[in-house]
Amino acid sequence: MLDIKAYLERIHYHGSLVPSAETLRALQVAHLLAVPFENLSIHAGQPILLEDEALFTKIVTNRRGGFCYEANGLFAGLLRALGFDVAMLSAEVANATGEFGPDFDHMALMVQLGQRWLVDVGFGDSFLEPLRLDERDGQRQGSGVFQIITDGNYLVLMRRDEGEEWKAQYRFTLRPYTFADYAEMCRYHQTSPESHFTRGRICSRATEQGRITLSDMRFITSSIGAGPQVRQERTVTGEKEYAEVLREHFGIVL
Repeated sequence: MLDIKAYLERIHYHGSLVPSAETLRALQVAHLLAVPFENLSIHAGQPILLEDEALFTKIVTNRRGGFCYEANGLFAGLLRALGFDVAMLSAEVANATGEFGPDFDHMALMVQLGQRWLVDVGFGDSFLEPLRLDERDGQRQGSGVFQIITDGNYLVLMRRDEGEEWKAQYRFTLRPYTFADYAEMCRYHQTSPESHFTRGRICSRATEQGRITLSDMRFITSSIGAGPQVRQERTVTGEKEYAEVLREHFGIVL
């Protein structure tokens, strides 16, 4: 049985546990501020197991992060334990040219609470608060706007930042799945030289001011204020400093 108290302590959440839209919003924000999006297990030769106990040990007990299947998979378990109606969704991620990847390229979540919500704590830099799944107008968050549009049998998550064009992030259907359905793509992303997860290390976390990211040997800080996003970048000098940045800014010790 999932240890709710330990999980909530991990994400520094002390609010209401009543299954409501406000609780869902607060839980997603808390999760994104506390648990990094990271693929470090892949580069450390640590196999990723898609089952609740292993994910709990990694993310909660060992205070690590994870990529989509891990973060959203475990978050789904927390939400279910709190009484939310949750479904795991298959999503196809858009590349730089707007082409979509294969089925199960990404896991997103749908939560039903009278109205339906798109929930995601495993995509890195994306929406901070749940999106109204049946709303077709833009939904503003921070300096960006998100919109869910219909395209044939798919729903497509679109994003537009200040002064930029609309870009697709991923497309999905509302069919529910289980961990086993993601196993093949999870193995692919851990092992294939074609996967962007095997090509470089990434660790990224939302902050109250914006986002911090350790992308290979680059440490990037972005902040969102009243004006355009402010971005600062510096080069990490070696593995010793890399480990220090992980520990200091992400709470991760490998």
